[in-house]
Amino acid sequence: MVTKKRVVVQQETKEEKPEDLTPQNTEDAGGEATSFQENEKDKEEQEEALDPITEMEAKLESLEQESKETHDRLLRVSAEFENYKKRAAREMADFRKFANESFVKAILPVVDNLDRAIESSSNDEHPNSSVVEGVSMTLKEILRVLEQFSVKPFESVGKTFDPGFHQAMHQEENEEYPDNTVVSEFQKGYMIHDRLLRPAMVVVSKRKKKISKKQESKTQDNIDKETGIKGQGGKTNG
Repeated sequence: MVTKKRVVVQQETKEEKPEDLTPQNTEDAGGEATSFQENEKDKEEQEEALDPITEMEAKLESLEQESKETHDRLLRVSAEFENYKKRAAREMADFRKFANESFVKAILPVVDNLDRAIESSSNDEHPNSSVVEGVSMTLKEILRVLEQFSVKPFESVGKTFDPGFHQAMHQEENEEYPDNTVVSEFQKGYMIHDRLLRPAMVVVSKRKKKISKKQESKTQDNIDKETGIKGQGGKTNG
């Protein structure tokens, strides 16, 4: 009888052991954990499957932005290069136009001297016609060569004084020309293409001061007084 009770107690103690400690329960818990992990992995895989689309969209937007910026840079560089070509062509044209400017300036005094020689010979009573003719031909030839390089004198007499083209030497009262008008030239001015090569040295007119009748009468009275005093002085001396 004692042995049977012991067996029953052992069976009861065996039944009282916690269920989670049994290998079967641990296997069930491990299976649930693995299934949960698998579900999480599936979700992550689904999210990763959606992420490439968003990544591609973001990449496309960035590439479009980069292409726009590159296109704008290319447009700016192209415009700057076109401006550079135009500026270089303009500078080259100006260089070709005015490359001989300093040389022509050095020649102009020779032209002035030949011109003065012809003018002085015209005032001479016994000019040597052959010499004058030779000088005149030389002057015409030099002017013709200068004209080939677009160097020409410009007229100033009778024109309104312009400080951009004229250099005033002095003013003189003149009734023939209006006020601030070039009366005569000391030295001719020259242009090279559309640029001033040398200004003309000129004399500028100014109007005479008008004297009123009162001032004229006063001056006449003063003259009469002076002449009367001088006459009386002569009589007393006599």
